[in-house]
Amino acid sequence: MQLSEVDFEDATPIDGYGPGFFRVAGEIREGAMLLLPRGVRPWGGYEDRERVLAAADEIDVLLVGTGPEMAYLPPAFRRALEEANIGVEVMASAQACRTYNVLLGEGRRVGAALLPAA
Repeated sequence: MQLSEVDFEDATPIDGYGPGFFRVAGEIREGAMLLLPRGVRPWGGYEDRERVLAAADEIDVLLVGTGPEMAYLPPAFRRALEEANIGVEVMASAQACRTYNVLLGEGRRVGAALLPAA
């Protein structure tokens, strides 16, 4: 069987994750992080929504990884994203990482806000 590599063009996929960290572009990043077309940076959690809202014209959907298990989003966070016309998909962080890479590989306009697994 012939396998082909996924070309992510200019996007940055998630290489791996583990307890308390994510590996992006070969670099270990501890704690929560935000992946947007403008780059990868630490994320301050649900109260830190300004950078996400600033990317509203660059993404169609934000995958929110809520840590080791899926959890409800604070209503104010969800409402702010929806008012900015950003679709929101909530899942455990491991699933969010995998889904993010799949959507990037499809050329979709996606972002991710990820809380680490404990």
